[in-house]
Amino acid sequence: MTSLQSANDLSGLVAVVTGAAAGLGRAEAIGLAQAGATVVVNDIDTALNASDVLDEIGAAGSKGIAVAGDISRRATADELILAAEGLGGLNIVVNNAGITRDRMLFNMSDEDWDAVIAVHLRGHFLLTRNAATYWRAKAKQGDGTVYGRIVNTSSEAGLSGPVGQANYGAAKAGITSLTLSAARALERYGVRSNAICPRARTAMTADVFGDAPELADGEIDGLSPDHVVTLVRFLASPASDEVNGQLFIVYGPTVTLVAAPTAECHFSAVSGAWDPAELSATLGDYFAGRDPEVGFSASALMASRD
Repeated sequence: MTSLQSANDLSGLVAVVTGAAAGLGRAEAIGLAQAGATVVVNDIDTALNASDVLDEIGAAGSKGIAVAGDISRRATADELILAAEGLGGLNIVVNNAGITRDRMLFNMSDEDWDAVIAVHLRGHFLLTRNAATYWRAKAKQGDGTVYGRIVNTSSEAGLSGPVGQANYGAAKAGITSLTLSAARALERYGVRSNAICPRARTAMTADVFGDAPELADGEIDGLSPDHVVTLVRFLASPASDEVNGQLFIVYGPTVTLVAAPTAECHFSAVSGAWDPAELSATLGDYFAGRDPEVGFSASALMASRD
């Protein structure tokens, strides 16, 4: 094994992957298993019963167990940590579980909002918080550090505010902030926390990306989840030790590192405090004739689609 292969080897590590019965989560769980990890998979009971993910993990030569349950419930997050501990100890968390309830804002019900926020943002929080508590305790019992990796699933929707996805976009923006907070809080203990914005053709994104194209022998679908898995494996591995608090867009052969927001313009009052009329005139002049599509929304990042 070369040094590069060794740095990407997950043998002896235990991973938890949520939303792992199908789609991207399934691909991630199998990919981690192929890299040598033992994998705890989570999804709702009916999805796990219909899934082949444990069979595929076994075929990869790794051990896998399933923990069924709603990831937005504290009890499920607690059980996942206990399951990982029973397999030797938690090392990797891949928060992937998600749902959509797309509606225009004026048609969105309380239930539409609550369901999406619960599964995405609360689900990410519960498992991340539990993992943080677990790793901090382990670090204090040992030499002060542990091997810990968090890979959260954000979305370009959290950067752009798409019409019809106020709930989903808000949840994903929250996940990005949660990731950054975890990165800052846990770095001292040896934990690395990063987030991905994947473009992948799955059942949840069928309305966005459509059906897979017909491919010639040897061709790979540019939106296959397998492209995302390669990045997730890296972020879960020892090779990512210097990567923390980062956000990546990933699809096909492209991985994009997203920069922090920048200030477009500073407006300073001459007298040290703004007069309402003066501020109104200054900002009014600045925005006069401005392209209404130019704003905080990072919609330009979504312009490229395979």
